This record gives sequence, structure tokens and C-alpha cells, in this order.
Amino acid sequence: QVQLVESGGGSVQAGGSLRLSCAVSEYIYSSYCMAWFRQAPGKEREVVGSITTVGSTRYADPVKGRFTISKDNAKNTLDLEMNSLKPEDTGMYYCAADASIFCGDGECYCRRASDGYEYWGQGTQVTVSS
Repeated sequence: QVQLVESGGGSVQAGGSLRLSCAVSEYIYSSYCMAWFRQAPGKEREVVGSITTVGSTRYADPVKGRFTISKDNAKNTLDLEMNSLKPEDTGMYYCAADASIFCGDGECYCRRASDGYEYWGQGTQVTVSS
């Protein structure tokens, strides 16, 4: 049974930090591209960043330099370290898994579009106050 279960959301003041974690079924963890998405009220879901099975990461421009995606092989978790949080980071954060990977120019990466991801967690809320 495929499971993605997020944890670690909460409320924090601007400038603060949070660490999200997503517990992942072992097969998905070792074989799928993984990504974090977020959705603010009234807005479309957007990618935060992604990580391939070999650890190559990509980030959306609004979070570059502030957020870090990593995988904990001992725990089978996908983690998102969020620093220097801003009110515009507020939203529901989801982890997702996609069997597809794309390669070109000597680099492999996960897709950015949410509609290609097959498995989703239930989400965890992040609220950043000014």
C-alpha cells in the first residue's frame, strides 16, 4: 500500500524556520521522483522543489536559498527544511511521488507540473505571520 504522510507543519513568525517531513512507503521512496508542493487559499497548487532518486534537487525561484529538500535513507522520509519564512509561504504543503524522470543535457530531474504526480499525501498546514 502506497503511503505518503506529512508532518511538521505549524505556525511561525516571519523569519522563522520549520521542518516538514513526509514518511514514504519503501518502494516509492527508492524508485520515484519526490516533490513538495504548496497551495495557498484561492491559488493554484505550485511546486516548491523536487528530488530524484539519486538526490538531484531543483527548487522554485521563490524558495531558492531558503528551502532545502533532502531524503533520510534511514527513515524513508522526504524532508523540507524551510528557513527565513515569509507570510507568502503560508499554505498547505503536500509531498508527492512520480514514477517519471526526465533527462537532458547530462542532467536528470523531476517534473514540475502537479498533474503528473501519481501519489499524494494529505497535506500539512504552514502559517507564517508577519
